[in-house]
Amino acid sequence: MSNTAHAAASTATAAEHNPTEQEQALQAHFQPHVSVDEIEQVFHLKRAQPLLQVFTALFHGGFESVLVRLLVLRELANDTTSSAFSRADINTRLAYLLPESLETVLMRLRTNGLLAWDTQQGVYRVTPMARNVLSSIDALLTLGQDHDEAEMGFLLSQVAGAQAVGGVTSEQLQHLLGRLTDLTDEFRDAIASGSEFRLRESQAKWHTACDWVEKGSEILRAITSDENADAATHRAAQAIGRAQSSLLNMQGMFSRALNQIERQRVHLGQSGLSTTDIKRWLLAHPDLASLAEDAIEQPVKPLFITPAEMIDVAETELMAERVAVVASGLPSGEDAPLTVSEDQDMQRELDDWLARLSDFATLNNFPSIADESPRDIKVHEALLPASFAVASYRASMLPLLGDEGEASLQGATAELARLPLQFAPTDMMVQLDDMEVAAMTLARLSLDLNDSDKAAS
Repeated sequence: MSNTAHAAASTATAAEHNPTEQEQALQAHFQPHVSVDEIEQVFHLKRAQPLLQVFTALFHGGFESVLVRLLVLRELANDTTSSAFSRADINTRLAYLLPESLETVLMRLRTNGLLAWDTQQGVYRVTPMARNVLSSIDALLTLGQDHDEAEMGFLLSQVAGAQAVGGVTSEQLQHLLGRLTDLTDEFRDAIASGSEFRLRESQAKWHTACDWVEKGSEILRAITSDENADAATHRAAQAIGRAQSSLLNMQGMFSRALNQIERQRVHLGQSGLSTTDIKRWLLAHPDLASLAEDAIEQPVKPLFITPAEMIDVAETELMAERVAVVASGLPSGEDAPLTVSEDQDMQRELDDWLARLSDFATLNNFPSIADESPRDIKVHEALLPASFAVASYRASMLPLLGDEGEASLQGATAELARLPLQFAPTDMMVQLDDMEVAAMTLARLSLDLNDSDKAAS
């Protein structure tokens, strides 16, 4: 073996036993008994070091520096008339920047592989990696401007794009699954809070999330039916399907929580205003402190006195009140004001609706028992004829049918939940020939024969 070979072998052996400064700095963040190379995620991240260094070059430093770098790179990448740019072309296109700042940005982009310098032709070229990075950033910026309250658009677009080219990974699906889990926990916390405003806000976000779930169902079906996908991808897709089902089933939870708040709403006398109206008005007021302006003519002036003087004043005030009570005697009686309770009307309407459904659920009265009759009827035939307010109140009670949680309680709503009836709504609307209700969601009301047999036995 030659001296050169011996030197190369010695250098390789030294490199194996003497880790680089970068590896030593990375190892300093871990426990002494843990080796960095034993962690799988560290391996994947180290393998992607060139790409991560590109993001570091773009986003390192203050926001102003990051903005200027992205501005220069986007301006050059958006020019599709030519793939090469001379320094004179760049100076002309970016003439609104100072020459010193432009030179600094070009040097940084060129050093980190975002711009390539052609020495022979003396021109700059945008590298493919730079276009990939800009494409991902533009997609994130575009989806961030679409008022996506559920914040699922970008994650779902990544899964859809990867599925279209046959490269979806379990990591991408795990990100989507994590977001669905976060939304489910957020909605459950909102329901448990009992706050009407938080419930309304979460319900709006829930509708947005359901729209994304509907768009992503076809993608998940394609992934689960793909024979070439690995087991981890299949498991992640199935977990996403279960998370979506759990998310969609929260509609009844929102309805029950809002109905409970509606029953407990407090109205201020006969004014028609409720505490919710007052809170909404206060939240819409830009400056609550300004409401106290001109409410007090003079500021409060504290008086500093000794404890002995405080006792004398307190004793005088106490004796004066006693004398006044003895002299005046008891006040004359007055008739209590006559008020109309709205709860009685609501309870009477609930009792009538419960009696009607109970009679409807009786086995001998249900039309499906006859051979020539259908096994179910349309809901609007059961709700009408009635006024709009009564029909709306009856319709709001239908989701309680078959609810096990409500059926375990006491009261009229619990009796309603225990009726052997099934409520099946759809997304279609039906036009009605009614004086009060012009249209209504198409739904059906059917008798659960199994529950009827159990009740009869």
